[in-house]
Amino acid sequence: MKVKRILKYIFLSLLVILVIGYCLPQHFVMPVTGANGKSYNENSFWFYPWGKSVTHKGVDIFGKKGTPVVASTYGLVIYTGVLERGGNVALVLGPKWRIHYYAHLKDINTSSLHFVKAGSGIGTVGTTGNAAGKPPHLHYSISSLLPLPWRIDDAKQGWKKMFYLNPIPYLKGVE
Repeated sequence: MKVKRILKYIFLSLLVILVIGYCLPQHFVMPVTGANGKSYNENSFWFYPWGKSVTHKGVDIFGKKGTPVVASTYGLVIYTGVLERGGNVALVLGPKWRIHYYAHLKDINTSSLHFVKAGSGIGTVGTTGNAAGKPPHLHYSISSLLPLPWRIDDAKQGWKKMFYLNPIPYLKGVE
């Protein structure tokens, strides 16, 4: 009986944490300093075909190499390092259990388990990973840890849309 009660409290605690995280408000800023609507293509989210990724699950925000990249919202940096396609990357767990992915950074100016606020330095615009030889840009994407099945459609890899959010409407709100 005691184990059952402990499991019940653990479950309820996790549920409360989940609900609180989902209810946290989010405030967005443009992640590339000085960028605006002309710095990215509004039709690039879920563009197909897109190399090994098949579809483009984010937005590329172009800028001069070395331009500061800042956190688009507050959160906890959960990873910084190098990934094959993304090059130098940072992942931030933000409000609503969403992962904000910053890729192709020239430099990373934060570290794992560091709390950031909107506008805090993350790194600089670069061409690392599969962006080598292309114009400098930040690949920015937002993914949800909680599946959102109503977003699924019949686009190429459309089932993955339950995890990926289109960052462009959020960026338009900060221009």
